Amino acid sequence: MSVRRAVERAHRVSWVVFFALVTAEFFVDLPGPRWTVTLLPAGVVSALLLAVIVLQSRAAAPRGEPGDPVQVEPPVTGRWTALNSPVDKVPSHGTHVYGQTYAIDIVAEPEGEDDGTPARPPFRWVWPVVRRNDRFPAFGAPLLAVADATVVRVSDGQRDHLSRNSLPALAYLMLIEGNVRMALGAHRIFGNHVVLDLGGGTYAAYAHVRRGSLKVRAGDRVRAGQEIGQVGNSGNTTEPHLHFQLMDHPDLHTARGIPFTWRGVGVPGGGETFTVGERAASPRPDTDVSGAG
Repeated sequence: MSVRRAVERAHRVSWVVFFALVTAEFFVDLPGPRWTVTLLPAGVVSALLLAVIVLQSRAAAPRGEPGDPVQVEPPVTGRWTALNSPVDKVPSHGTHVYGQTYAIDIVAEPEGEDDGTPARPPFRWVWPVVRRNDRFPAFGAPLLAVADATVVRVSDGQRDHLSRNSLPALAYLMLIEGNVRMALGAHRIFGNHVVLDLGGGTYAAYAHVRRGSLKVRAGDRVRAGQEIGQVGNSGNTTEPHLHFQLMDHPDLHTARGIPFTWRGVGVPGGGETFTVGERAASPRPDTDVSGAG
């Protein structure tokens, strides 16, 4: 078993023990002072859990200096805004785990409602607590293959939950739902997702895909620009968006992040809005991903 696999399992076990101790306080009348039978063990497990999280992130960190960014096509068309970008910090999501070192989140940001497309709802402090996914212009937007590639992993079936872009809903996500998803592993963090083999040891992952929207299966060949699914709101999310990353292995538990750049766009920083024009699927013969740099 690899070190990263062992740390991943230790992470899950720590969460299970922590939840068991907290639950026991409500349902079991354990003997002795509260601090000795509940608070002290919970504190020890919490410290252990924190240590495991730090070790897990360090074990997944890329080795040595980062290579030149791999240039690929953008995975969407239209007007979008970047969030949690590697331009602003590395690792972009605060952890190297699951190959997220250079990952980016993007949300659809249309100009307005003149074309019938609703504007992206803003964050609210209290009300509405949650919103339906169809209120967000990203939901259902086409996801495009970033290169001629082979589909190696497809995961579907998780529901698209309501938004978490209010203060009460965000608190619920951070304190309860997000921690449960962390304990369950990458599958529940990424939600529905697809992984493409771009060739040369480079893989592209698309996370939070809309349930039932995937148009590909493992083993399929796809062309750059081909629609492979739709943006959804599955997994650990606050609102419908695309989480995109390149990595060196198709298994999220083993992968290390690889820097990327989108042809014609580069890498947008957090809060930066960019526009990608419509394009057709590449008519070229099967090839590996275009070279780095």
